[in-house]
Amino acid sequence: MSEVGGVLFFLLQYNFEGRYDLVRFIKTIQEVGLYVHLRIGPYVCAEWNFGGFPVWLKYVDGISFRTDNGPFKSAMQGFTEKIVQMMKEHRFFASQGGPIILSQIENEFEPDLKGLGPAGHSYVNWAAKMAVGLNTGVPWVMCKEDDAPDPIINTCNGFYCDYFTPNKPYKPTMWTEAWSGWFTEFGGTVPKRPVEDLAFGVARFIQKGGSYINYYMYHGGTNFGRTAGGPFITTSYDYDAPIDEYGLVQEPKYSHLKQLHQAIKQCEAALVSSDPHVTKLGNYEEAHVFTAGKGSCVAFLTNYHMNAPAKVVFNNRHYTLPAWSISILPDCRNVVFNTATVAAKTSHVQMVPSGSILYSVARYDEDIATYGNRGTITARGLLEQVNVTRDTTDYLWYTTSVDIKASESFLRGGKWPTLTVDSAGHAVHVFVNGHFYGSAFGTRENRKFSFSSQVNLRGGANKIALLSVAVGLPNVGPHFETWATGIVGSVVLHGLDEGNKDLSWQKWTYQAGLRGESMNLVSPTEDSSVDWIKGSLAKQNKQPLTWYKAYFDAPRGNEPLALDLKSMGKGQAWINGQSIGRYWMAFAKGDCGSCNYAGTYRQNKCQSGCGEPTQRWYHVPRSWLKPKGNLLVLFEELGGDISKVSVVKRSVN
Repeated sequence: MSEVGGVLFFLLQYNFEGRYDLVRFIKTIQEVGLYVHLRIGPYVCAEWNFGGFPVWLKYVDGISFRTDNGPFKSAMQGFTEKIVQMMKEHRFFASQGGPIILSQIENEFEPDLKGLGPAGHSYVNWAAKMAVGLNTGVPWVMCKEDDAPDPIINTCNGFYCDYFTPNKPYKPTMWTEAWSGWFTEFGGTVPKRPVEDLAFGVARFIQKGGSYINYYMYHGGTNFGRTAGGPFITTSYDYDAPIDEYGLVQEPKYSHLKQLHQAIKQCEAALVSSDPHVTKLGNYEEAHVFTAGKGSCVAFLTNYHMNAPAKVVFNNRHYTLPAWSISILPDCRNVVFNTATVAAKTSHVQMVPSGSILYSVARYDEDIATYGNRGTITARGLLEQVNVTRDTTDYLWYTTSVDIKASESFLRGGKWPTLTVDSAGHAVHVFVNGHFYGSAFGTRENRKFSFSSQVNLRGGANKIALLSVAVGLPNVGPHFETWATGIVGSVVLHGLDEGNKDLSWQKWTYQAGLRGESMNLVSPTEDSSVDWIKGSLAKQNKQPLTWYKAYFDAPRGNEPLALDLKSMGKGQAWINGQSIGRYWMAFAKGDCGSCNYAGTYRQNKCQSGCGEPTQRWYHVPRSWLKPKGNLLVLFEELGGDISKVSVVKRSVN
């Protein structure tokens, strides 16, 4: 049985148009003969901005996420009922003859349950009862939730799930997320999971009686727009999947798993007819045998040793088992597949020039905290960023003025004072009197950070402008809806004659978003009165906070396309008004030594890309392009060279 796992997200208003057309997606799945596991959530994690929740939800009066809380449960039930109603209207559930064979409510709740106590358990029971009451006619599951109440099936997510047993003996053993790789964060390496180990994990799950496997991910994805969460999750969500985010097969992972599935399919009759009988063949070796009527016999021969192959005798026959591997014998005699023996050749990805040239390049310099007619907020003290922006933009200006006495020593040749800024995340660009003094960034593991730099002040009034930047909102953790973003620590001037001057509680002016955003510079129909700098001058300035636009024609052929942004710094990109996501040439730090497939896999075991930008290429769907005159817009935060930006083709050899 082939099945697609679908994760759903909900927004302020229901939008099922274009690439959000859920009904069309399910119909397509049905047309090609696949089945669906509909993972309604509505919390999905998925390294998605705010875990899939809309940010407006945190501002509902009295709300507390994912606990026994009336406002949250009301919103969750409304969304779940909406999706189920849509599916019923189109007769998509298997009970109606459709392709949906499973549905999921909640997601990976067990890690948060311990801190919630009785309210958490009440919430789980409520969610289960609510879901079952929708009468879909198909089973409901909860993944990573050990106390899922009947009839909900608790399931496993992980790199391995052979250790897992459901909470009742009459429930099937299900692996709802078999992790084919791992996500990537800006500044980190790109994790790779050897296919020998992934196949070993799947075969080991089956040999121990597992009945259902859904890969996460089987087809990599792209976090278009500002959908990537984390924070600091990359725009690419390739996940080292068998089919990459561009839709190209990755070998040998794709073919090796295909051969594994074919081998398991040959064992079908015995696997569904009996539980395994386990026999020790040595210190690290076992045979898991399944039988059915008329002498049908299936064997999985396993070598758990991480370094050494093993020779074993089974049914009076001799077999050699590579280290950390399982051989599958559909007739208990002949090996048709071994998880560590890879026959498929390794594919090599190439990013090749497309022949498409950028033309009509122009530049617009973003105003440094100059608001014009745009609305501002003035308040005493530092405000949390999302409370001001409501996540309508990644950017929030914090500006204030500080008066410096003419008698200050540093004005007569002394040491400049030092400005420090403490941020809860995720990045900040610092300007004083319009001059750029640098940037500072957090990381996914340590969102909080500090900026410190000497600054040149003058006698009288001085304008301090801090551009705080979000890099995706959190998607996992206890009550992540309460976590802060932006400059909520302290802002202090050090080294004045009077000592330190704390600016944190004086008046600050706030402006959500950039002037270029309010002018809609990303749109093909933006105001023609915008004063773009054109010609050779457009390519000369590499200062921070710069908008670039250029045009290009769609490359010939049908190969997938990407933007090569290695010459840029950090920012966002748009094609014909549609956001292809955040970009950042943050260089990867890590250990990219040799990788042995054998032994327990963890996300930091097999790393690649050390010393290179975590993500250099950014997926451009061909469906977004027209034959001629496609508009590319970049907003560059740090300073970059647009003359070296190019559109490339992705090919696999």
